[in-house]
Amino acid sequence: MARYPPLALAAIIASAASFGSDAFTARPSFGAPRSSAALRMSSYPTTASDILWTPSIKSGARDEQIGPITNYCEDLYSVVRRKTRTVECGPIKFGSEHPIVRQTMATTSTADVEGTIEQVMRCADKGFDLVRVTVQGKREANACAKIREGLFQKGYDIPLCADMHFQPVIAQLVADAVEKIRINPGNFADGRKDFEEKVYESEDDYAKEREYLMEAMLPLVEKCKSLNRAMRIGTNHGSLSSRVLSFYGDTPRGMVESAIEFADICRSQDYHNFVFSMKASNPLVMVQSYRLLAAEQYRLGWDYPLHLGVTEAGEGEDGRMKSAVGIGTLLADGLGDTVRVSLTEDPEFEYEPCNALADMAASRLATNPDAAARQAAVKTYVDTRDITAFDRRHGALPEPKEGDKVDVSGFLHKDGAVISAVTPDMLTKENIPYLYAGLGCKTAVGMPFKDVATSDSIFMREVPPTEDTDARTALRRLAEVSVGLIVPAEELEKDPLPNAVALMDLEEAIEKEGKLPVGAIRLAVTVHGTEDEDTILKIKDLAPSMILLKTDPSVSNLHSSRRLFEILKKENIDTAVIHHFTTDTDDSNLLALEMGTRVGALLTDGDGDGVLVEQTGSKTPFSLDFIRKTSFSLLQGCRMRNTKTEFVSCPSCGRTLFDLQETTAKIQESTGHLPGVTVAVMGCIVNGPGEMADADFGYVGTLPGKIDLYYGKEVVRKSVPEAEAVDSLVDLIKEYGMWKDKETEEEEEA
Repeated sequence: MARYPPLALAAIIASAASFGSDAFTARPSFGAPRSSAALRMSSYPTTASDILWTPSIKSGARDEQIGPITNYCEDLYSVVRRKTRTVECGPIKFGSEHPIVRQTMATTSTADVEGTIEQVMRCADKGFDLVRVTVQGKREANACAKIREGLFQKGYDIPLCADMHFQPVIAQLVADAVEKIRINPGNFADGRKDFEEKVYESEDDYAKEREYLMEAMLPLVEKCKSLNRAMRIGTNHGSLSSRVLSFYGDTPRGMVESAIEFADICRSQDYHNFVFSMKASNPLVMVQSYRLLAAEQYRLGWDYPLHLGVTEAGEGEDGRMKSAVGIGTLLADGLGDTVRVSLTEDPEFEYEPCNALADMAASRLATNPDAAARQAAVKTYVDTRDITAFDRRHGALPEPKEGDKVDVSGFLHKDGAVISAVTPDMLTKENIPYLYAGLGCKTAVGMPFKDVATSDSIFMREVPPTEDTDARTALRRLAEVSVGLIVPAEELEKDPLPNAVALMDLEEAIEKEGKLPVGAIRLAVTVHGTEDEDTILKIKDLAPSMILLKTDPSVSNLHSSRRLFEILKKENIDTAVIHHFTTDTDDSNLLALEMGTRVGALLTDGDGDGVLVEQTGSKTPFSLDFIRKTSFSLLQGCRMRNTKTEFVSCPSCGRTLFDLQETTAKIQESTGHLPGVTVAVMGCIVNGPGEMADADFGYVGTLPGKIDLYYGKEVVRKSVPEAEAVDSLVDLIKEYGMWKDKETEEEEEA
């Protein structure tokens, strides 16, 4: 953001003060909000009954009056940004005619004016365009005015966004001080989050409650319009109101309809300076919600920008991976005008992944000649995906045949397979124990066994020679415990490997009519996305155990892959498809982002049965173990295969009532070995109860030094002292029968 010399800023501040009490830099504190009557324009609706609400989706009126949903993005076959209006937020602009806005959220207490100023300055220096701060009450609203003025005095014009929950009156006050207000439809008017089930006899009963939404929202809309403030209507999957939950359920449709109601109020006042967001901790829910909202905007003729984010994504590679799956998928569709990567880390660390995702998106746009050429090179196909419902394609597992000496059904996994690339140096005698460990095998007396997160198969470009008995014995032992051995057919023809899976390019397999080399027991084919449809249809006759999808660099990976899956669906070919991803990066964070964006976008479509990550180039900076774990993290982030505890942890903000990073690390250390269990770690009550709905257990700060523990939606232990809370959480998991002790590795016998 721009920085000004002190004398120039003094002039700006003095100029703002001269405009009176509405100037956000002129108020160090706030009195009562101005009367809404003084602001209201008589020509605009003043009650809910006066508003022309968007036609009902449940009754079918929307389809009847406007027509069905048709598209959710500008172009299904190339990457074109969705056309939006421009939304102004101080010196920055959101919308398709402007660069993607990078933003973050302060973790300081907003009441700590100097601390917040310093953190916002660090974020601006890092490169962020906007910083959000939490506003719980009048104290924080007053502090916002001082923060805004302090930033101006230090030469920073980076806009601020006030994060509002529960407090409509406070939102009006803080609008004087900041450039943007974020409101949450789930709790802005409802007062507090609860799970009280409401019964609506009819849609009219549901609609009657819009009056109190109007009463809460109208004064803020009028204020924002008069001051030209921006607003984000930010729906959160974890904090849908009990009203919406009762009528629509805990669904993407409920999230979209909640946002549309609040947008209808804004539009009734001819106020259009707002953006939408549809955040969820589950990337699949998040992607479906944004796509559905975009589709509804196309149908309604709306053009409001989208703020993208996966809420409570977590930390480290997992947090970056989950964010890339959600955000990267949507950016690849041309959706999204501003991005926030929510990590359980200091806000400055969010910039690199945020910026990388935005840069990746820009590089894929059809305005880039190279990207346009790759997208145009994809052969013609018809995209039939239904974005209103999620449906995962399940590829067939390899089936046993008479005479098999190994169990081939374990070469893949029904919930998603991980295939590990193995190089010759990993098979030397001294490295074999490390190979087993890197593949995630348990061992007893030197023998490998499959565990919950063991690689399902391995891929070798070269095989050790027959005379290397140590390496060959290691491979035989892996095959005996149902680890597939995938090797290029030409290598097997040179030196056969018993029980191997022979890999051929599809054209080669067709030419050889699927004939296997000596010793091989199954066929796998590589598809590059450049094949014509008749060639792809030959897969049905070849009946390979799997397809490795390794797209040619000359075609768009996203669109050529979608084309393949469309052909397979049309012809009822159920062969499992493994995404073969190659990388030469040495940055673990970038690897997570690339995998989440490139492979995750397809898995989020429901297309793909696993992943093979292969390091290319002269260096292989990542260990076999790291690549395997990262691959399993991708599958778990795409809600396919759970191999470890799933953590939903908020990114921290001024509301947080404990040290979130330290506490999350303690909880992960104590409970991270429980696959199939989801633990939510929430710094405060705002999204806490809602996210408990997506978790088995919850750890939520309620008062300083006190923690509430949840089982599902229910508080089962209240006001647990923070020092005892992690142990109490472990006891709770045991109480509900979901605990198992950590396994210790057995010592090998001599």
